[in-house]
Amino acid sequence: MTTALSPGAWPALVLNADYRPLSYYPLSVWSWQDAIKAVFLDRVNIVEYYDKAVRSPGFEIRLPSVVSLRTFVKPTRQPAFTRFNVFLRDRFSCQYCGSRDDLTFDHLIPRSKGGQTTWENVVAACSPCNLRKGGHMPGDAGMWPAQMPFQPSVHDLHQNGRHFPPNYLHQSWMDYLYWDTELDP
Repeated sequence: MTTALSPGAWPALVLNADYRPLSYYPLSVWSWQDAIKAVFLDRVNIVEYYDKAVRSPGFEIRLPSVVSLRTFVKPTRQPAFTRFNVFLRDRFSCQYCGSRDDLTFDHLIPRSKGGQTTWENVVAACSPCNLRKGGHMPGDAGMWPAQMPFQPSVHDLHQNGRHFPPNYLHQSWMDYLYWDTELDP
């Protein structure tokens, strides 16, 4: 589950038991309510806190900004074939003209010609290019993608995702994100 990433929402970064985020793109965050519930159900450990607390008549708890699962969840080896992941693989740009506006996806080999909806046949495309190509083969339309479609690895998507950080990252999260980036000398 994800929540709005804004300072007023007080989201909690969710780490696996090995202290790595469950996912980077989209970033694994829970609402503060879900984080508090998980604390009471003894499913997570609180790693970092916000300077904000919630209160009831007989209870007060500081809001967690980072939580870690008590039980390790094995990461997926292959990313799910989703519209978001296709766009992320293609860096949120039309593979025909480079536009980032009005994105949809295009079947390189049209479905009308036997093309399937798979990693290897779908590319991000803006609506105008998608309409222009229509049900034509790339050669017939004179439209070739900048990058041929392929099934990305989780690492591929992670690398591309670095170019599109979330709109909100709390300072307390920084020690747990991007562990594999190069350090400055």
